[in-house]
Amino acid sequence: MTKADIADIIHERVGLSKKDAMELLESMLEEIKAELAKGNDVKLSGFGHFVLRQKSERRGRNPKTGEEIMITPRRVVTFRASQLLKKRLPIEE
Repeated sequence: MTKADIADIIHERVGLSKKDAMELLESMLEEIKAELAKGNDVKLSGFGHFVLRQKSERRGRNPKTGEEIMITPRRVVTFRASQLLKKRLPIEE
């Protein structure tokens, strides 16, 4: 599913024009990105939680050459589905 697909669904269900639906979606995604960039987690009730995690430096291996390398520390975004979402999906844990 793409952003355009989601905007089309918003257009059909809410009645916004396609342009307004895409602007709404873009605005929402920009707000999520801005909060994550500030270092804040984002929780969407009934959907899930975007969590920032700090990964420390670790040893890794280049899969092509087998050469051992050090992977630099970095921040990553993870997503944890809410209990409501998990119940709707056939997710095996």
